[in-house]
Amino acid sequence: MRPGRDGRRRLPTWLLLAALPGGLLALSAHAGPAHAPPSQAASAQAATAAPVPAAAARSEIEHLIAQLGRSGCSFQRNGSWHDAAEAEKHLRRKYEWLRDHDRIVSAEQFIEDGASRSSMTGRAYQVRCPGQAAQPSARWLRDRLQALRRPPTGR
Repeated sequence: MRPGRDGRRRLPTWLLLAALPGGLLALSAHAGPAHAPPSQAASAQAATAAPVPAAAARSEIEHLIAQLGRSGCSFQRNGSWHDAAEAEKHLRRKYEWLRDHDRIVSAEQFIEDGASRSSMTGRAYQVRCPGQAAQPSARWLRDRLQALRRPPTGR
């Protein structure tokens, strides 16, 4: 990942284009290791592969995405506001792509690399819940993750 204008890590544009419908097929025609000899392709893939997220991380990420979808909040990306169901669908697609390409190992990493800003423009996502001011999606998701991890209080 390369730094964006703000110095934070950002997904490469080719990665985003590959996630668009038909993009994976178009990108695969230009992929290097896939056309290399099998032993070379396997070693290149092994060298760049990251660990798959643990079951706990997958569960937390799925919970956060579903919670946003049920929240009734609006979600801003690239200057346009979307309802919670559209936000859930968008973040789920990003998560699935990142997961399938071994780019996510924790809920925090998903928030940072997939759910806090546009991979195309680098603009921060915003969440605006009824009766509240808009806030960065990263803050909204981290707050929910912290609450999810908080031990239940005894009654």
